[in-house]
Amino acid sequence: MSKPVHVIGGGLAGCEASWQIAQAGVPVVLHEMRPVRVTPAHQTAALAELVCSNSFRSDDAQTNAVGVLHREMRAMDSLIMRAADAEQVPAGGALAVDRERFADAVSAAIQSHTLIQVVREEIPNLPPTDWDSVIISTGPLTSPGLADAVARLTGAEGLAFFDAIAPIVHRDTIDMDVAWFQSRYDKAGPGGTGADYINCPLTRDQYEAFVDALIAGEKTEFRDWELTSAGKATPYFDGCLPIEVMAERGRETLRHGPMKPFGLTNPHNPAAKPYAVVQLRQDNALGTLYNIVGFQTKLRHGAQTAIFRAIPGLERAEFARLGGIHRNSYLNSPSLLDRRLRLKADPRLRFAGQITGCEGYVESAAVGLIAGRMAAAERQGRALDPPPATTAIGALLNHITGGHVTTIDAGPRSFQPMNVNFGLFPPLTEAPKADDGRRLRGPEKARAKKQALSARAARDLDRWLCGGPVPE
Repeated sequence: MSKPVHVIGGGLAGCEASWQIAQAGVPVVLHEMRPVRVTPAHQTAALAELVCSNSFRSDDAQTNAVGVLHREMRAMDSLIMRAADAEQVPAGGALAVDRERFADAVSAAIQSHTLIQVVREEIPNLPPTDWDSVIISTGPLTSPGLADAVARLTGAEGLAFFDAIAPIVHRDTIDMDVAWFQSRYDKAGPGGTGADYINCPLTRDQYEAFVDALIAGEKTEFRDWELTSAGKATPYFDGCLPIEVMAERGRETLRHGPMKPFGLTNPHNPAAKPYAVVQLRQDNALGTLYNIVGFQTKLRHGAQTAIFRAIPGLERAEFARLGGIHRNSYLNSPSLLDRRLRLKADPRLRFAGQITGCEGYVESAAVGLIAGRMAAAERQGRALDPPPATTAIGALLNHITGGHVTTIDAGPRSFQPMNVNFGLFPPLTEAPKADDGRRLRGPEKARAKKQALSARAARDLDRWLCGGPVPE
């Protein structure tokens, strides 16, 4: 019990894993290479720095799989969720945080824990052989030396995609005579009022001009480290496409994606329905910074300022940070990892976070949470089975380690990063019905199904936490 578990990487997954291990009474050494070695995406040396959005997405545990995952993590004493709840900012139906205060809260909890030692150093190769329990949670920007060593060990070329970063605007430079506050369908969320987003309306002509500008705008070139071994650009993950890539896929794509005008009414001109709407979400507790929702981009900075200032209400916008994009590498986990996230080629090594092929802040932290619990149990001489696939965290793990498309001859096929969603949950044995026994249809049926999946997940997680029997 005196021998520590080593965790490599101080992002959300690494911090959550370290916290869970230490809370179980097992010592931890957390290795974080920043600021000794910087990355193309991080801006600080803080633990758990958020490099993309400040949103943990929906907090609705009744009809949204992300909200179910929030609920499960809270039930398992998640440090990431504790800090997010403490540092939340208004965001409609979503849970969003002040990114600096969130990182400070996680850093303070980790650094003050008596069983966690934080070491600022790069691990440039496979860990020493006397480290008999290691969690690698190095995320999308794994140290090149370590990434190469893992690739040599597994004999598999790493897959990769790109994560993109949305620009952040100073609130006092937004023209509120044009823009207005409103959440879509006036929905209030944690810490919100139902009027939590700033909305900028576009007419059809303005939207068409905006799309043309995005497509024509000058983009940055891929750097050497962002290319595959064949010299080709790494494919994007569909859940985090740059806005210009979405525009290239069809002129109406944006209007039915991040710029959809539905559920919004412009109080400056209620009779005129906007053809498209750009939304901005609060980025810090002071309310001085707002990020442009869904506007991750690889446009050059000069093109960004010109194009985004053509949006009504943002003509005089000042940017605290412009958008960017970075490579995100991940393992072919179904082939390489076992059910307890251990590398089959070297079981002393566990993996957690985005490098396993999950996508999203909450998902990364959740995989770190369960990896930490499994490592702690192993150190204590116990074997911890994964949560059942009927739970959100179990469904996510099942996708990573086995819930994928396979072929008889080739094994895992087309493994891609995945956000948690109800499509990963096993189907219900019976379709939900109305209280009077009638069959449900349409939206009513869809909502009832989600509620039933959520209720089943809650029951099965409780059984798993209590050590009782759970479904296969």
